[in-house]
Amino acid sequence: MQFFPEYNIFLKIGDLQIHMYAVCIIIGAFIAYLLGQYNFKKLGYSSEILSDYFFGVLMTGIVGARIWYVIFMWKELYMSHPEEIIAIWHGGLAIQGGIIAALIYSYYFFKKKDIPFFVAGDAIMPGVLIAQACGRWGNFFNHEAFGSAVSLNFLKLLHLPQFIINNMYIEGAYHHPTFFYESVGNLIVFLVIIFVVKKKAQCTGEQFFSYFIGYGIVRVFVEGLRTDSLMLGPIRMAQLTSIVFIIAGVAGIYYLRNYQKRKS
Repeated sequence: MQFFPEYNIFLKIGDLQIHMYAVCIIIGAFIAYLLGQYNFKKLGYSSEILSDYFFGVLMTGIVGARIWYVIFMWKELYMSHPEEIIAIWHGGLAIQGGIIAALIYSYYFFKKKDIPFFVAGDAIMPGVLIAQACGRWGNFFNHEAFGSAVSLNFLKLLHLPQFIINNMYIEGAYHHPTFFYESVGNLIVFLVIIFVVKKKAQCTGEQFFSYFIGYGIVRVFVEGLRTDSLMLGPIRMAQLTSIVFIIAGVAGIYYLRNYQKRKS
């Protein structure tokens, strides 16, 4: 048994390797689960509900994220190496595909449990930002999802820990630590939702839709700095999807508030 036999491997037992990429995803998902469980208990729901939900949504999200990535990298990679499709330990999860798949699963799960979708969304979605913030560190350990080249002085001006600076030296140059930008951005959006939106919300579902607005804004900015974006022709797919998320979030809050007025 060896811990950290390589920088991106957490544990090696014989031929079995547990990659840091997987560890970051699992830690993030578990924190999101605990936050969701706390919110569900406050709402008076059984703790078993989220326990039943957690594994299914996690697996659905991972599969959706992988499918999304494979679709947009099919010609570049998977058409020639289809055996790599299942090799998620090499990286290659497009979180936006995971979000879409998880939303579909969540809708049917909570409908079956007779729990209003927006009630569940308010309880769960802020925690997803923590999961994403943790998951981005998996990209760091895999040396992926980095930005364009920058100078060493630029990175030092950001006052980053030295181990981040050292590992941003990739392919002969230093790069924007876009994983770090997005991780911090997601944490900020989480705090805004918890301490501002939650207190100011006029309707159930506003925290849910605020997730899409906040995450979308962060991702539009960060994606513009990256060098490995999934492309649809000349369009960065993550930016396009993020813009759709922002529009959907704004429209959702507008609808909820107007629906509430008509109802009253």
